[in-house]
Amino acid sequence: MPDMHKPLALDLSRTALLCIDLQEEHRRDSRYLVEGFGQVLANVARLQQAARDAGVPVLHSAYIVDSAGDAMRPLHPVMADGRSAFSNAGDPWTALCSEVAPLDGEDLRIKANASTFSRTDFAPFLRERGIEWLIVVGVWTEACVAASVKDAVDLGLRVALVKDACGSGSAAIHETAILNLANRLYGGAVIDTRQALNLLAGGEVAAWQIEGSVPLRYTFENASQTYNSL
Repeated sequence: MPDMHKPLALDLSRTALLCIDLQEEHRRDSRYLVEGFGQVLANVARLQQAARDAGVPVLHSAYIVDSAGDAMRPLHPVMADGRSAFSNAGDPWTALCSEVAPLDGEDLRIKANASTFSRTDFAPFLRERGIEWLIVVGVWTEACVAASVKDAVDLGLRVALVKDACGSGSAAIHETAILNLANRLYGGAVIDTRQALNLLAGGEVAAWQIEGSVPLRYTFENASQTYNSL
């Protein structure tokens, strides 16, 4: 596989940090624990502080399903009493983790679907502010992060996906999800927290940026090694 690392710098006046679904259930609910969530939160907290210091908007989303009020999708998983099997409105564990929660004035989108862009007011919000780049962090990598990233790319936004500030139920799920996103991250880049901090400080990094079509033909045996090479 050729080296796809190329110089990257961001116009911070056209950049936002998007923090996806960093909710208490992912460290408290045994059904929905994210592996390494503590480190993900620590990395996100560092990025949020760097973004705030740089005047870069910090945006947040949370997945909350109102079983009583929402028209849930026909096959949405529910418990015996009809409540959503996850992220049910009124459950205290749907709260965003305090160390990465929004500060006063920061945008928070409550959604009942995977993608942050399922909130139809979100894309116009970004356009009105001239946002071209989204630095994306959050959970779960293969679900809400992936859906949001794909929608962002379809809308012509460039995504800097911070691989070690995202997470899922296992390292294998997370790493292969990053690889699958990288294969179609048109116009964007895969970076780590160290690189993201450099970018938010106005610097330039050598970031993995896609060339061609589906360049990462990884195997069961080398998936983790390929992930680490991004």
